[in-house]
Amino acid sequence: MTRNVVRRALRAWSFEKVTILALLCCFGFSSGAVSQTTRTTAALPDAPEPVTLRGTPVRILKDQAAIWTSPAHIHKGDLVWLAPLAVATGVGIATDHHTMKSVVSHDASFNQTSLDASNVLFGGFVAAPVALYGVGLLKGNDHAREAGLLGGEAMVDGLVVDEAMKLVFRRERPAINNARGHFFEGSVSDSSFPSTHSVLAWSSAAVLAGEYPSRWTQVGIYTMATGVSLTRVMGQEHFPTDVVVGSAAGWLIGRYVFRAHHRHERN
Repeated sequence: MTRNVVRRALRAWSFEKVTILALLCCFGFSSGAVSQTTRTTAALPDAPEPVTLRGTPVRILKDQAAIWTSPAHIHKGDLVWLAPLAVATGVGIATDHHTMKSVVSHDASFNQTSLDASNVLFGGFVAAPVALYGVGLLKGNDHAREAGLLGGEAMVDGLVVDEAMKLVFRRERPAINNARGHFFEGSVSDSSFPSTHSVLAWSSAAVLAGEYPSRWTQVGIYTMATGVSLTRVMGQEHFPTDVVVGSAAGWLIGRYVFRAHHRHERN
């Protein structure tokens, strides 16, 4: 079984697949390289600007500039996470068709239940920053207000990256063309790669986990984010590779936003 998976992965390293992985380094994975410069500046007491609603548009513009120029800042140390992710993506692309045709259930009721669950979990990640910001305003809680603003900011950043990737990769949905999942052939308005739900959920999750770093809080947050991603596949809406890349890109973006901008002293 393992040998067959490896063989399929090696056969998948066509020019198309190599092109996809190269583009991913620019559009998704490389956003984590920004954290290399952030680790130094964010440690200074006066480095991050105050987190305010008025300053959000400017912060988002700065985020995007950092994300899109991050390939220039990739270091050898980034291979620790970049190499395994690239391998997982290659293996995923090679086995996506088999997974969707032979592993994931095709029961319409099960698929719809999975999508409903995904939407409910996803709604929680959208609602949490809004609720935190509202609580922060009403109760004068700076921590909650910051968590809400940065959570929303991360999702906006994630959406911009997600839409750019969809525009470039144009992957077919599993329901199209017998789940072949061809790249550069799908609809621009309905591209499967990456999963938007995964990108946004993990963007929000990374900020919330950073703001509230207790072990059980993080377990709960990341379990819910994993649930969003898994149920997109179980609902036959996305290929496994779509959610793996979407989750990774979302987490990297959310982690960057938190490290670059948070000011509140956590207890």
